[in-house]
Amino acid sequence: MELTKVDKNKYMIKRHGKMNSDIVVYVNDYLYELLMEENEAVHQLYNASCLPGVYKRVLGMPDIHTGFGLPIGGIMAMDGEEGVISAGAVGMDINCGVRLLNTNIPRTEVNEGILKELLKEIESRVPSGLGKKSRDKKFRNINLSRVAEFGAEEMVKTYGLGTDEDLQNTEEYGRIPGGDLDVVSSRAVERGDQIGTIGSGNHFIEIGYVSKVFDKDLADYFGLREKNITVLIHTGSRGFGHQICTDYTNLMLKKAESMKLSFPSKGLAYMPIKSPEGKQYLAAMAAAANFAFANRQIITDYVRDAFSKVFRCAWGKLGLKLVYDVAHNIAKFEEHDGKKLLIHRKGATRALPSGHKANPLNYISTGHPAIIPGTMGTASYVVVGTDKAYETFYSVNHGAGRVLSRNKAKKTISQQEFQESLKGVICFQKSKKILDEAPTAYKDIEQVVDTLWEIGITKKVVKLKPLAVLKGED
Repeated sequence: MELTKVDKNKYMIKRHGKMNSDIVVYVNDYLYELLMEENEAVHQLYNASCLPGVYKRVLGMPDIHTGFGLPIGGIMAMDGEEGVISAGAVGMDINCGVRLLNTNIPRTEVNEGILKELLKEIESRVPSGLGKKSRDKKFRNINLSRVAEFGAEEMVKTYGLGTDEDLQNTEEYGRIPGGDLDVVSSRAVERGDQIGTIGSGNHFIEIGYVSKVFDKDLADYFGLREKNITVLIHTGSRGFGHQICTDYTNLMLKKAESMKLSFPSKGLAYMPIKSPEGKQYLAAMAAAANFAFANRQIITDYVRDAFSKVFRCAWGKLGLKLVYDVAHNIAKFEEHDGKKLLIHRKGATRALPSGHKANPLNYISTGHPAIIPGTMGTASYVVVGTDKAYETFYSVNHGAGRVLSRNKAKKTISQQEFQESLKGVICFQKSKKILDEAPTAYKDIEQVVDTLWEIGITKKVVKLKPLAVLKGED
């Protein structure tokens, strides 16, 4: 699994042997050394390149690290007619994603007391932690069939939680077509009562501010003013989506055996896109993706309500407009090179440039924002893709990327080191159970973001710094 450097920040393995596509990995010298210490991620890209129907190149983003089947930070394009769909190549947390809210509140007007009050109000509305259920009874018994079909639109149109502008500023307008609860197991349906929660792991709600503006015109258009407060919401489809991935991975494994299909690893079990099982998974995945869009829409309403209470005015006067919402773990049919492809993005973010017809209407002229959250002690970025991003199927990295596994982080990072690494950031959960979320468990966000920026695939718009974060315990 030897990578050859072919250009600045770009490495490659040419198609050979059992491979059906090239492998391209985007890392700088610093990230390359880290990747070589954890070569399993490259081996997983190799496995993906051997799948039937894979198109042109399998990609690794700068935040690449080992995952289940396809690595986190992995992108795989499949021929839309002859290719295959893999549940493991989408990921366990279907449509894990992040949305960014702007405000017109200056950083100088928010002291430690206000930050703690905001976190307290948000936490009282949004349960965090493994397996937590919604505190609102109406969401525990929500019409899950409509959520699965309509996503965020259901929350705005039926429940009045948000605005039409929110839908305009959400990837795919907050709804992946074809979501169908009828192809979802009863166990997954039972776990649908987790809507309106953030969960655990790397999920969070973060209050921060715009610390640096790189492109004033774009920042102004996105409503991101230097030194103003921002809010990031990072969560996905919760137990509902996790169960769907588990169910369909098992189904694909079982069916592949009976069909005598070979696959390189259990995590890359697959079905032909056009097969009954392939179609069923796509409908179930869309249901989970729509659940996640709806989940983030509910949480947005909770956050707005919390800010309104603390600042004693309507949220609209504070700003709190949705800048954008992007999916991280998803497979979608898109057109590239004049062909219909099924793009698997696992721990990767779509980044369409200005003028691309698939942009939401609000962002045709600019390209939509791609939001890259870092760690709760460092920084996050908003970027846009450029025309050169065609070579990554218009994709960028989704975060900083782990450098220590969760288990290793818990064993090697002390509570004191964890607290020191936060550098004054208020963390609502400081238990030992989230040591795996310490900033030192992740790669340097500056190196990760600059890797694509330096070679012209992205443009940096703003840098966000954290002030206070709500995390869920495992």
